[in-house]
Amino acid sequence: MISARRRVAPRLAATAVATGLFAAGAAATTGTAVAEENPRSGGATATLDGLRVSDRVDVTHNGRTNTYGAGLFHLTGDDGSRLMTYCIDFATPAENGARYKEAGWESSTLHGNPDAGKIHWILQNSYPVVEDLGALAGQAGAESLTAEQAAAGTQAAIWEFSDGVDAVPQNENARVLAEWLLESASDVAEPGASLELNPPQVSGQPGQIIGPVTVSTTADAVTIAPDDAAAQQGVTIVDANGAAINGPVTDGTELYFSVPEGAEDGVAGLTATATSQVPVGRAFTGIDVRTQTMILTGSEESSVSASASVNWAAPGQPSVAVNAVEKCVDGGVEVTATNTGDVPFTFELEGQQYEVAPGESTPVVVPVENGQQYEITITNPIEGEEPWVFTGVLDCEAGEGEGQTPIDEGGEGNEENEPAPASTGGGDAADDGPDLAETGSSTNPGMIAGIAIGLLLIGGAAIFFMRRRSATPSGAKD
Repeated sequence: MISARRRVAPRLAATAVATGLFAAGAAATTGTAVAEENPRSGGATATLDGLRVSDRVDVTHNGRTNTYGAGLFHLTGDDGSRLMTYCIDFATPAENGARYKEAGWESSTLHGNPDAGKIHWILQNSYPVVEDLGALAGQAGAESLTAEQAAAGTQAAIWEFSDGVDAVPQNENARVLAEWLLESASDVAEPGASLELNPPQVSGQPGQIIGPVTVSTTADAVTIAPDDAAAQQGVTIVDANGAAINGPVTDGTELYFSVPEGAEDGVAGLTATATSQVPVGRAFTGIDVRTQTMILTGSEESSVSASASVNWAAPGQPSVAVNAVEKCVDGGVEVTATNTGDVPFTFELEGQQYEVAPGESTPVVVPVENGQQYEITITNPIEGEEPWVFTGVLDCEAGEGEGQTPIDEGGEGNEENEPAPASTGGGDAADDGPDLAETGSSTNPGMIAGIAIGLLLIGGAAIFFMRRRSATPSGAKD
């Protein structure tokens, strides 16, 4: 999923910024606001709460063997629901408090992994999907299993398929479970999204029924609501025959925007909402931050949402929709411009000019380095209208560093294996280059609050002494 926003500041041409200090600065100053305020193609979003159910696992990585806490992470959904995940990116640090979004395998570290389906099988056939630990132990051939041992054994097996590391639980029963999972795993297809609208933007001319936007969901029912701009401009949500859609819709429903004849050039949107459990096997990646990729193994019912919009322009000019999707297999972001107007649309991207004929679509892959913050802008052909701006962090490859903090041999250290701080847009987490904290752009709330309080105290003291001095008669002594 990509954050898409519209900006007032005009741009002469489309640009892509994916490297350097500007990219790192963008992550520090605008990442959170963009992620929370922009239209989303859909899915669940949540905040990482840390490792909650774990046991010790010895992992051999980069020629060294260390002991780690391994098991279930908890995330808190935006609606307060609990989501449980395992890690599928061992060598990348995680960050407590990091924001995560639901993603497809093609937009995560699972892209191109021939064992992705086996990881999904493990999730479906182990803890916590299988809640009866006695039955799970019997099936695996273990004497017994606690929740901590089952979580550790499951994580160890997943790491073997997701990262190619040698992961061996210290507990014998957990080790038996991990071995059984590895031997038994077979391919299981990728699950669908909890809620998604595709494409998230369409275009046309006034007087037309414009679309379709297809609903993909695992929920039983999805509520559709037009936004204020649609209501103000008389835009309604209809089916292919032009009949108004007033009630809940289901998976596979095609939505259209009915734009009144003679409507001035404009834009409107809709929001789709549903309550559903997020499907087991969905990937979760960081929102505008490079952090450990997770895979869902269970969730409470969550409130999920998605949005879509329509652009329309009168005859005699281009009518353009622009969509973007992260394509890990292509090493970048695929931007697709669709022109439903009656004159060509011309835009520039990565120093090259493109022309989209009426009724045609042109996809362009913008190269982005893994782990980098990017910003891609395309100028709107309608004078005075805002450009299309797409931002995010490409999170396609597993890290190469140590990732999590190991537990030392004496039992001291990070026993709970709380996630370590992650770089936000400065490159791969394994790089030796400075992260935002090192460049003075820390987003640590405690640090910021401490500095603010200190400045207030200093300022207050200065004002106190200035007032006291001004109140003391000239030549007077204290």
